Amino acid sequence: MNVSEFLKKHYKHFNAASLIDAAEGYKTHLNNGGKMMVTLAGAMSTAELGIILAEMIRQDKIHAISCTGANLEEDIFNLVAHDFYERVPHYRELSAADEEELLSRHLNRVTDTCIPEEEAMRRLEHTVLKYWMKADQEGKSYFPHEFFYQILLSGDLEQYYQIDPKNSWMLEAAKKNLPIICPGWEDSTLGNIYASHVISGDVKNVYTVKTGIQYMIELADWYTNTAKEESTIGFFQVGGGIAGDFPICVVPMLHQDLQRDGIPLWGYFAQISDSTTSYGSYSGAVPNEKITWGKLGKDTPKFMIESDATIVAPLIFALVLDM
Repeated sequence: MNVSEFLKKHYKHFNAASLIDAAEGYKTHLNNGGKMMVTLAGAMSTAELGIILAEMIRQDKIHAISCTGANLEEDIFNLVAHDFYERVPHYRELSAADEEELLSRHLNRVTDTCIPEEEAMRRLEHTVLKYWMKADQEGKSYFPHEFFYQILLSGDLEQYYQIDPKNSWMLEAAKKNLPIICPGWEDSTLGNIYASHVISGDVKNVYTVKTGIQYMIELADWYTNTAKEESTIGFFQVGGGIAGDFPICVVPMLHQDLQRDGIPLWGYFAQISDSTTSYGSYSGAVPNEKITWGKLGKDTPKFMIESDATIVAPLIFALVLDM
């Protein structure tokens, strides 16, 4: 019995049924000629979602990605430093002294996984700084993901690869020049590092790396050119936060602020979230609420799976891939 057969046999009710419904809705949307944006919050790259996400990109099941700066860089950290990572399965039992011991070893913890500073972060910094400085000296500017695409396609990091490169979603995205939106990139390790190099004067123009406002302008152009009534764009949201909140707002901006006609609403919506609705937790806002903001319509297929994205997302993607 393959994964899809198992899920369809056993996942019949409640959140399990919502998982099946969301996956079937995803497939229907694509079969009807639609495109799909996937948004990645949290630390899904460190959770190694790239293993199946790269396959989704290869098979043209994803047409754009919105993600945090952490998810951009952490996929590449994993690509070049995987063998130096340390897993801490007993992370719930760590004391403050245990955490300090990890710090002294330059291991940065993400839940149960420690990212090695020297082999991952500093290795990538050494390479990307050359690209930042070159663009700066030439008076050019690029988006954060475009710098990573340049590096990955150049082969400069190949000597450091420690996983099968087919499991790097960033490398697969680079090969396809997949549209990426990365709002709030400044809130990432390399965003902090970039700021330090601007302060130190290594990079003269702070706008050598393009900003979030420029990402929204880019997204508005992409959405306008891509979304048609017969080929709408779906929105598959993994987690909450800025990775999802930022791009979904492009539709009401196009309608209400730019007064553009003929722009369809998002044609499909699904979110995986274990966040409780309200009480300050916008990430858990139910899909119908988005109707009032001009993002979704009353007839838009909408799905909400209240569960752990590290468990649910690979299963939904497996169903979409008929694995």
